[in-house]
Amino acid sequence: MAFSSTSPLLRRSFSKTLSFLPQLYRQYYDFPFTSKSFSTVIPSDDNSNTVPPLKTPKLFISGLSRLTTDEKLKAAFCPYGQLIEANVITDRVTGRSKGFGFIRYSSIAEAEKARQMMNAKFLDGWVIFVDPAKPREPRRQAPAEEVQSETGFKIYKTVGWCG
Repeated sequence: MAFSSTSPLLRRSFSKTLSFLPQLYRQYYDFPFTSKSFSTVIPSDDNSNTVPPLKTPKLFISGLSRLTTDEKLKAAFCPYGQLIEANVITDRVTGRSKGFGFIRYSSIAEAEKARQMMNAKFLDGWVIFVDPAKPREPRRQAPAEEVQSETGFKIYKTVGWCG
């Protein structure tokens, strides 16, 4: 399939369509075109693909199967170091996995090794991605609306029916 004779508009739209694919997928599957050009992907010698070092031993695991449990996650990551905790985040109502989880190692070096070895690997038939965990952002709480009544008592509005 030659793209040299295609129109620039087609190339530009196709390039935008492919920009969402991670570079890892393009290299792993030897994708025949990239957002920069439509040639075979050749790993570059520059350091643009280097991953920054970890600052915390906690890792975020995404892409988990709905059937993955804490025990399966722990079993998959325990060969790379001493695990302190392995949690698969579950839905409160159904109890099923939400598709992501967290693991914590005893040292940053062990976490780095696990990140390198398990990133883009299969677990329970799904490709998982291992990234550094980010600190949880605090939730904003909406202030309660106060309404002054004629008698001087505070009245708090509720949403929905209360009975």
